[in-house]
Amino acid sequence: MKIAEKTVLITGGASGIGKIMGRMALEKGAKQVVIWDINEQNIAAVVAEHEKIGKATGYKVDVSKNDNVVDAYNKTVSECGNIDILIQCAGVVTSNKTFDQNTISDIDRTMTINAIAPMYVAHAMLPDMIARNCGHICTIASAAGMLSNPKMSIYAASKWAAIGWSDSVRIELAVAKSKVRITTVAPYYINTGMFDGVSSWLFPILDPEKTSKKILRAIERNKNFAGIPFGFHFIRFWQGLLPTCVFDFIFGEVVGVYHTMDHFTGRK
Repeated sequence: MKIAEKTVLITGGASGIGKIMGRMALEKGAKQVVIWDINEQNIAAVVAEHEKIGKATGYKVDVSKNDNVVDAYNKTVSECGNIDILIQCAGVVTSNKTFDQNTISDIDRTMTINAIAPMYVAHAMLPDMIARNCGHICTIASAAGMLSNPKMSIYAASKWAAIGWSDSVRIELAVAKSKVRITTVAPYYINTGMFDGVSSWLFPILDPEKTSKKILRAIERNKNFAGIPFGFHFIRFWQGLLPTCVFDFIFGEVVGVYHTMDHFTGRK
């Protein structure tokens, strides 16, 4: 789906790649960009920046609360019109603790924001897209949803859930012969501050500008799935081919993926 002349709604759009993609969408000629975020101060600042390029509107929305999502969606449609493209960027990572050291609050917060909230948002918007037989939903998951990395077990669980849900909806729409499209994105660590302290020598930490550009290109090309970098497409191939102990040794110890979170600090 071409972004030009479309209304693009971005959750978590007031920071990180959500903010960058909002700007890029307007540069591509989007009719307007709508930001949903929890941080009112950031919303105001980003809307002011975006309005130098095109039309932008922002709403404070807690996507972890379905009532808030439904109310915000109704208000957004009333004031901005139909949503053509939904990009789900809102996400959280709490720590680099092992699972037994996490709290129940950590579990609830991570699973709700990363896995359940995208369902809430899509559930509010998808029926209208199906009725119009037009629309695109892009969910930003993570490479952690393809590789069970230690010291981020809850985050990984939430992203495995997001990938499974998003791709299942894609198949449902294809079976129904709907023209509504789904893109699931699984990027490696992105240098936005969310994963400060992460170290990776073989797979470089992703540049947020380049990654944002690739995600928008995937939407425009109606790609079903985009692993970033491309090499992450082969993770499941090697998981299926190699014995678990060999896979763990090669990817965990030799490549060092299992130690990337050792010195994680994250965004405070």
